[in-house]
Amino acid sequence: MGTIRENLRQVTGLLPAGVRLVAVSKFHPASSIEEAYAEGQRIFGESHVQELQAKQPVLPKDIEWHFIGHLQTNKVRFIVPYVSMIEAVDSIRLLREINRQAERCGRTVDVLLELHIAEEETKYGLTLDDCRQLLADGEWRAMPYVRICGLMMMASYVDDEEQIRNEMMTAANFFDEVKAAYFADADYFCERSWGMSHDFPIACQCRSTLVRVGSAIFGERVY
Repeated sequence: MGTIRENLRQVTGLLPAGVRLVAVSKFHPASSIEEAYAEGQRIFGESHVQELQAKQPVLPKDIEWHFIGHLQTNKVRFIVPYVSMIEAVDSIRLLREINRQAERCGRTVDVLLELHIAEEETKYGLTLDDCRQLLADGEWRAMPYVRICGLMMMASYVDDEEQIRNEMMTAANFFDEVKAAYFADADYFCERSWGMSHDFPIACQCRSTLVRVGSAIFGERVY
């Protein structure tokens, strides 16, 4: 592993135009984020509310924080005042709470709907049919403080590149379906968040717009 700066340059050098990097900084100290920030990185991903609460006040205010982990409804209020995007919305209940807390703060929060496509039993995410149902029900249309900007998913953690590619393309094709049905005129519905340290080069070929890369930049996690 090189330094954080070297790793960051290496990763960003592999990203085609139109793909942005979410540097996954969870379990890494604020000093590591500062190092990446000095290199020009502005989007950082965290997945634990308490950790994000500790880091946010001591780091530059123009950082775009993406919350990428499973978010419990009772924790929403702690991050809504400053988070740029909540990437893993997996229920209408969570969407309601984000809208409610965002209204209290007088701001609109961008979110992504999390899909569960991988064959392994990850705990969270909407099946494609669940996601279709959530959108068809239409309750989200009456939530002015939430803006659905796209989809996110995690491919199976396997060596089989064909399987990873198939899962990501399933998500990409589903994005087109949802875009046409519900967001045809919404320019902001444009984000496809898939790809992590081990598979982001494949994600770039599968129409991802956001890749969430942590260990390839920051090294192994500091617990």
